[in-house]
Amino acid sequence: MIAPPEIARVHHPRVACDGASEIPGGAALGHPRVFLEIDEAGYVDCGYCDRRFVLIGGPADGVDQSTLPDHPAGASL
Repeated sequence: MIAPPEIARVHHPRVACDGASEIPGGAALGHPRVFLEIDEAGYVDCGYCDRRFVLIGGPADGVDQSTLPDHPAGASL
């Protein structure tokens, strides 16, 4: 497995991703805004851009991300 292209550590289990929040004026460069929920795995991957959101203090925090499988929103373990 390879590590996700981008990892965001977050404080809350509900996150939003539009693929372009870091790009100034980049809304046209991203994807539709989606809301993702981090479950007991401690992380979730955006189905559009593969950005991984890791809950700070959760089970996936501090783990080598390349060892974790893809975990899109709504997936079951």
